[in-house]
Amino acid sequence: MKKVLFVTSEAVPFIKTGGLADVAGSLPQYFDKTKYDVRIILPKYVCMEEERKAQLRFHSRFYVRLSWRSQYVGVLETKVEGITYYFIDNEYYFAGAKPYNNIYEDVEKFAYFSKAVLEALPVIGFQPDILHCHDWQTGLIPVYLQNEYKKEEFYQGIHTIFTIHNLQFQGRWMIQAVKDITGLAEHLFTADKLESYGEANYLKGGVVYADLVTTVSKTYAYEITTPSGGEGLDGLMCARRKDLYGILNGIDYEVFNPASDALIWQNYGTKDWAAGKRANKKMLQQFLGFEEDEGTMLIGIVTRMTDQKGIGLIEAVLDELLADARIQIAVLGTGQANFENMFRHYAWKYDEKLSANIYYSEELAHRIYASCDAFLMPSLFEPCGLSQLISMRYGTVPIVRETGGLKDTVEAYNRYEQTGTGFSFSNFQAREMLSALYYAMDIYYNHREDWDALVKRGMEQDFSWNSSAREYEKIYDML
Repeated sequence: MKKVLFVTSEAVPFIKTGGLADVAGSLPQYFDKTKYDVRIILPKYVCMEEERKAQLRFHSRFYVRLSWRSQYVGVLETKVEGITYYFIDNEYYFAGAKPYNNIYEDVEKFAYFSKAVLEALPVIGFQPDILHCHDWQTGLIPVYLQNEYKKEEFYQGIHTIFTIHNLQFQGRWMIQAVKDITGLAEHLFTADKLESYGEANYLKGGVVYADLVTTVSKTYAYEITTPSGGEGLDGLMCARRKDLYGILNGIDYEVFNPASDALIWQNYGTKDWAAGKRANKKMLQQFLGFEEDEGTMLIGIVTRMTDQKGIGLIEAVLDELLADARIQIAVLGTGQANFENMFRHYAWKYDEKLSANIYYSEELAHRIYASCDAFLMPSLFEPCGLSQLISMRYGTVPIVRETGGLKDTVEAYNRYEQTGTGFSFSNFQAREMLSALYYAMDIYYNHREDWDALVKRGMEQDFSWNSSAREYEKIYDML
């Protein structure tokens, strides 16, 4: 049996700030348990919910050397649905109201975490064949393993996979400070190793020293080898191209299931979706204060309000769209203050057409997915994206920009061949997005049979974790 340890800075159900937590917490459930023993290790944050912390039991404690420092390491563990979770405990590093703080704090926090994970392996009695490291917070693990631990017999058979969930976040800080924090040798801070544009770069270290590198869609794996998508590391990504794999993320089909979802008003499946979505749409219109009109196209936006998510494109045309179109828009999320205020302004100006919910609610998110006719996701870049997968699962037609995982998962509607699962546009331009919106509205209002067929095709797609797990198993077997 192959032993695999997921090393991550967050994982559901314990701590979540984004899609990384969904991947790290959900994917291990789907491996063939007769062939793979997959476990998870992450920090024990003080900001975790008390009921989650109450599930943990003490395993062991020891001290770890971090350059000139000697730091306490507590190890706790628990099991959730048959998966073993380990937690690294140190309140000096993992205190605070949220998992991530300032980058200068986080570079020391995750250097400590990386060293503590490696030193914890013999303590917990788990000798993995593969350390599967996720994002820059774990980038030092392959570096430490290759340069400090491989001379010890216990570590010699351990391989590493480094998964990039978003290349934009790299864990960069001043070289001299990182030398002091990590205790790594001088020769590792060169342009072919950890140095990047005059700084030390944790993600680069992970890419350089891992045995294999993966990211979360095939198109994104290509995009990060290009100057426009490589975030300054396209040369390195090209150099590692033969070891770089794109494996699409999935979603948990038990959690996101309109037939059993307890958070939506009325459950439905592929056979009774029309009646189910009508009932949910009526309830959402009531909840948001819209006119109850099942014939008006209702568009959902559940997002982080950032430039990456294409909110600037929406801002450029939203006044025109709301003034001219027969449409209702349900917005949920938080982010940059200028975008939050923009949505608030248009919710005031067009209160009968736009509802701005500037907070996050899992319940309202599910209700938007279940109730809306279409879902707008015009991202500048999107390594994988989960919202378009969820929206299709709930019979809500995605309107997306052709980038990363959006391009890989949403097949553009073809009216003549009657194929496709959504609408898409290519260039990051507001007018092009608006054209895609108007095209979708034309099909919705004037070719309703075609629209209904689009909905059904989307609901019949399989983006569960099963296929992703099989792809990762192939990668593990290669190592």
